[in-house]
Amino acid sequence: MSLTDIKSFDNKELSQFIVEKGYPRFRADQIYDWLHLKMVTSFSQMSNLPKNLIDNLSSICYISVANIEKKLVSQYDNTIKYLFSFADKECVEAVVMDYHHGYSMCISTQVGCKMGCTFCATGRGGFVRNLTASEILSQIHTAQKDLGVRISNLVLMGMGEPLDNFENVVKFLRLVTFEQGLNIGARHITISTCGIVPKIYELADLQIPVNLALSLHAPTDEMRIKTMPINKKYPIEEVLKACRYYADNTGRRITYEYAMINGVNDSDECAEKLANLLKGTLCHVNLIPVNRVEGTNYNPSKDKRLTSFVRVLSKYNVNSTVRRTLGSDINASCGQLRGKNIKDKGGV
Repeated sequence: MSLTDIKSFDNKELSQFIVEKGYPRFRADQIYDWLHLKMVTSFSQMSNLPKNLIDNLSSICYISVANIEKKLVSQYDNTIKYLFSFADKECVEAVVMDYHHGYSMCISTQVGCKMGCTFCATGRGGFVRNLTASEILSQIHTAQKDLGVRISNLVLMGMGEPLDNFENVVKFLRLVTFEQGLNIGARHITISTCGIVPKIYELADLQIPVNLALSLHAPTDEMRIKTMPINKKYPIEEVLKACRYYADNTGRRITYEYAMINGVNDSDECAEKLANLLKGTLCHVNLIPVNRVEGTNYNPSKDKRLTSFVRVLSKYNVNSTVRRTLGSDINASCGQLRGKNIKDKGGV
């Protein structure tokens, strides 16, 4: 008999589940509190439940846990990188960043990724499986308990394409924003996507006011196809149309992520083309000096190029910033730690 993933239940689903098992409804509230506020990892820790309920839950359910396999702490800025493992021993990465406004966490939504972006370490390792809602949530639980802090901002920008795991990600959003749970406001959550157009529309129609970040990385289809295979299916014009729909429906500004690759997409001509694509829209451009990834020849743009690129965008009234590099001494971009872990264990 397969066990039930009890931590993926929302409050209403958990109430129905507990009542159907013959227990009073208030027990569901107690269990939810143990799972999502006290963040226990075993039913035996639920000390205000009767023994027969604890025994029953232990026999038919499991509590998802993100176990710390490795933890790296930057000597420069206290950025913390985790390698988490789950019950099946598959691993994902997550990063906690300490900002003046609080702690932000970058979490994973899949083990590996199908999208195959050439500058991404995660995609080079291939796709294994989706994470459940509880596995996505457990990354936050484990980090908060380990560090003794409250995570107040989230970016779904770690391993995997969130909109390729749509159902579990939406369920996670319901759980993480619930007032009797972690209660992280939707406006403090950003979902990053490479541009799965139908799911952008679907997310917009759900009216969950999370922020959307599009991994654009090139101003033309010809250039984008070379680094992002998804562009063959969903070209830039279609993706931008979906993003405008999202902004109109939610009132949230779109962030366009743009990896600055030396000599590839960082010329003033590229900046001009990008500005013409985005001018007049509710957006912000996040310029990211590309991470050096083993097996690629990509190098980050020089400071002079970054400054010039920003100047060109500004001329067209397109707001942009250069992302500050955090955790550079611990390879804080996702995919590299998992890849090294697989190699160390004798994998591909």
